[in-house]
Amino acid sequence: MSDDSIMNPELVINHKFPETTYTYSERDVALYALGIGACAKDALDDKELQYLYHEDGQQSIKVYPTFAALFSNNLTLQLSQLPGFVFDPRLLLHGQQYIEIYKPLPSNCLMDNKASIVGLHDKGKAAILEVEVLSYDKETGEPLCMNRMTVYLRGAGGFSKSSQPYSFSKYPKGQTASKTPRTRPFAIHEECTQPPQALLYRLSGDYNPLHSDPKIAAVAGFSRPILHGLCTLGFAVRAIVRTICNGDANLVKAISGRFLLHVYPGETLLTEMWLEDSRVLYQTKVKERNRVVLAGFVDLNRTRSSL
Repeated sequence: MSDDSIMNPELVINHKFPETTYTYSERDVALYALGIGACAKDALDDKELQYLYHEDGQQSIKVYPTFAALFSNNLTLQLSQLPGFVFDPRLLLHGQQYIEIYKPLPSNCLMDNKASIVGLHDKGKAAILEVEVLSYDKETGEPLCMNRMTVYLRGAGGFSKSSQPYSFSKYPKGQTASKTPRTRPFAIHEECTQPPQALLYRLSGDYNPLHSDPKIAAVAGFSRPILHGLCTLGFAVRAIVRTICNGDANLVKAISGRFLLHVYPGETLLTEMWLEDSRVLYQTKVKERNRVVLAGFVDLNRTRSSL
């Protein structure tokens, strides 16, 4: 990064994003549920059909908590508004996602989103940004949820003006991290993604061609388009909802996921779960390659003894 383009990190972390609105309908909720594999093996599965259909009408269908991650789909556009912060969006990597659910998400909603930078770290050849998005019901003003994303921006580092690399975070280090136990899992859920899984999931709003265009995927170093990391997170949390929560997503209070490796559509996902009081620790592996692709935790509104 040349001297005349070195950014002022204080301007970045104090930048005020304009509030944005986001609206969704029952159709969006159902399309998302299909995108993360709901009812893919059994269209009559009562634990998952409730997220796609309700006998009282679509306005009564339930919403998976990871649907909240869609509320920050315009993240790249928002980051482009940062003063003096230049990065190549093609080199953006999604590192972590943290979601807090304050009340069950309605099947349709018009909301206000307030974004802010809550972390910035100079890693030399890259920069790490932590972005927080708070979502409110526009009609009532009630807080619905919070998303906190950690993104890794290759080529955007080297902006520190002292020998000590710049590092700022609003939250204590490791607050959303967790170690995977080495004991036998409490439960394991196995499910195969479908070859067009990324093409279906992208209809929920993430149209990055890395997940659909073979040429773009090849440039990025992949043999074919890869699955969205948030789609993998949706598969993992859905596995926890059906296995630990008996299909009731309203038990989910918070979600944390670290994206460790890519998934190719059509691969089999093994989600291993460990119960620790009101927290479910999990990791998701690709069965065909025996590689861990995702790890994190889900906090519940109940303890293990009451499940």
